[in-house]
Amino acid sequence: MSKADGMNYAPKGKPNPVVKDGEFVIAAVALDHGHIFGQCNGLVEAGATLKWVYDPDPEKVDNFLEQFPQAKRAESLEQVLEDEEVKLVAAAAIPSKRSALGNQVMRAGKDYFTDKTPFTTMEQLEETKKVVAETGQKYMVYFSERLHVESAVFAGQLIDDGAIGQVIQVTGFGPHRLNAPSRPQWFFEKEQYGGILCDIGSHQIEQFLHYAGCEDAEILHSKVANYANPDHPELEDYGDATLKGDNGATQFFRVDWFTPDGLSTWGDGRTFIVGTEGTIEIRKYVDLATDKGGDQLYLVNQDGEKHYDLAGKVGFPFFGQLIKDCIDRTENAMTQEHAFKAAELCLIAQENALDVTQ
Repeated sequence: MSKADGMNYAPKGKPNPVVKDGEFVIAAVALDHGHIFGQCNGLVEAGATLKWVYDPDPEKVDNFLEQFPQAKRAESLEQVLEDEEVKLVAAAAIPSKRSALGNQVMRAGKDYFTDKTPFTTMEQLEETKKVVAETGQKYMVYFSERLHVESAVFAGQLIDDGAIGQVIQVTGFGPHRLNAPSRPQWFFEKEQYGGILCDIGSHQIEQFLHYAGCEDAEILHSKVANYANPDHPELEDYGDATLKGDNGATQFFRVDWFTPDGLSTWGDGRTFIVGTEGTIEIRKYVDLATDKGGDQLYLVNQDGEKHYDLAGKVGFPFFGQLIKDCIDRTENAMTQEHAFKAAELCLIAQENALDVTQ
């Protein structure tokens, strides 16, 4: 797992299988983004059997097989989709291609687990909604900054337990390290990556909906910019947005590609949550200038001030819940409506954003 490079950041947890070996078979395809490693780590740790891997680039497959030698190299996507044993296909395609691939997977009778952002246009979202309704399959999304971070998982548990009362405001910061020389060309082409609010902003909007218990929200204001990358004119290296949830809760978030080289990890991701009876701060990946590491959470409520060091102590329940949802046709890990609403809002934020550098 690379702490310095967010594109290849793939958290590993303790095995916590919810099924027996061979009971839930998966495949990995479209290895364009390194998040596929985190997606597969989570599923395999929850008991999934990784049978196939496919990508048209054999080098990507070779790299994947170094991490997951149990998988077999498929000769084509069709070979994967025609295998009746495969129940779910995980993929991290180029963002603009995620919807079409998912539609193909679902029409083949399999559930689909895509990296974020799940869509780059509203037309893709509407088409995929139709395919989900037509097939009854799942189109699930790897919102890793909540689902694959133990302190973020624990924050949700605290909120569910009433530790800070009703959530009224969420502020999120999602800085990332650019590492421009290591990025593929599609990363710099807006039609393919979708824009910064659509891409890494999707994490922030999904967290707001979850923590604040919103079914819907309104984008009050959004901005984007390219401050420091004239060599890549279609890259947006800064974005922010303000939202109001359907229950009155509000959010402000900022995302950017300005992580300094001196930071020990790829981004100082933080979330601040205000409730009617307390507050939470999550320091996800680093606690600056200390030796504590990431997954630090600070809680203040009527009982006092508490600090939690959560690395290795919470786990990642989403993946086991997802497997069970696919088997039982339930929606405990994440509802389809929630995934689609988070995607819709990031598309609206992106479409309506003011470009402050133009």
